[in-house]
Amino acid sequence: MRRNILKRTAVSIIAAAGIATVSLAGATVSSATPFTQTAVTGEVGTLAVYNFGLNTTQAKAVQRCLAEEYDYNGAIDGLLGTNSWKALQRALADHWDYNDEIDGIPGPNTIKAVQRMLKASYGYTGPIDGIAGDGTLAAFQKFGNKAIEVC
Repeated sequence: MRRNILKRTAVSIIAAAGIATVSLAGATVSSATPFTQTAVTGEVGTLAVYNFGLNTTQAKAVQRCLAEEYDYNGAIDGLLGTNSWKALQRALADHWDYNDEIDGIPGPNTIKAVQRMLKASYGYTGPIDGIAGDGTLAAFQKFGNKAIEVC
């Protein structure tokens, strides 16, 4: 029971931090639209889904790629939740210097590794700062489009 409370609390804090990051970057409601955050209920409680601007088709393609190479065995539903991010963290650990926990939470270290990947192959030109700003989101959409082509 206590573990579930801690997990829900951690997810809530991370969600609040993500919202605060977008707000601090000067985003308005309309400019923050690409950042998709959805609550999904399950056994543990409410968990966040972080699509970082990907539409359902792009996110499903990413999940198919992750299923092929990085032990993603969840639903191909277009919702990048904990299991999707765990698989992506495994990919980032193998190729993009991610050395934090494989916990399925796209925190700053995960975002930094994503930014390294995006900088190398998807046109990201911003800093490796762990903040999913407009440039990160735009490049992540290119990543999603490439996933549609290859998976």
